[in-house]
Amino acid sequence: MQLLRGDSWPDLLGQCQREAFHLEVRDTYAVSDESEPLRRFLDGEPDDNAWFKPWEQLVRATVDRGVAVTRVRVVTVPHVDYQRWLLALASLNAEAGEDIRYLPRRDAGDVPSDDFWLLDDKQVVFNLVDENGRAAGVSALTTDTRIADQCRQVKERLWTLATPYAEYVADA
Repeated sequence: MQLLRGDSWPDLLGQCQREAFHLEVRDTYAVSDESEPLRRFLDGEPDDNAWFKPWEQLVRATVDRGVAVTRVRVVTVPHVDYQRWLLALASLNAEAGEDIRYLPRRDAGDVPSDDFWLLDDKQVVFNLVDENGRAAGVSALTTDTRIADQCRQVKERLWTLATPYAEYVADA
């Protein structure tokens, strides 16, 4: 495992050639940049989503190069506040070019306990968090083929079970 410090996503996605897949399995995340936008959402206040622009631009640039950016969110239903907020924001991800799908936890079967990114089915990046779910400021990258194969199998199984965002939100 190689530890990656800081924001390594521009480099990681910049090296992708085919697909960057993200599996999210937590119902809540304690991301400091999201605290104020989440508060605004919960208080019914408007948000200009300026904080989201760097991610939007990175995804757009990645997709424009022909790389698929895909994501499955395994969620508890009914949704907790954080997931309601992410569902409201998912249109921004979709507009940037991400293909997001949702899968109720009750329908997912066994899922890993940790989120991961699978890059070109060869590299796996784990976002490390502390015991309170706060980002630890580091990610762990591995090219171990056994781990990558296991993550690819999880991706393929959950992708077929998950519902595309537009369909999911229409039924929510």
